[in-house]
Amino acid sequence: MSDKVILTCTECLSRNYTTTKNKKTHNERIELKKFCKKCGKHTIHKETK
Repeated sequence: MSDKVILTCTECLSRNYTTTKNKKTHNERIELKKFCKKCGKHTIHKETK
């Protein structure tokens, strides 16, 4: 049961990436360090609701 989630930049709040996660095994929200095209640097991206 994989669901699609959207990752949002913590600095500029742009929605840059989509990924999937298994909600049965991982209940908490995802936080990944990814490159933001709008900021031009690596920032933490958090999962949105």
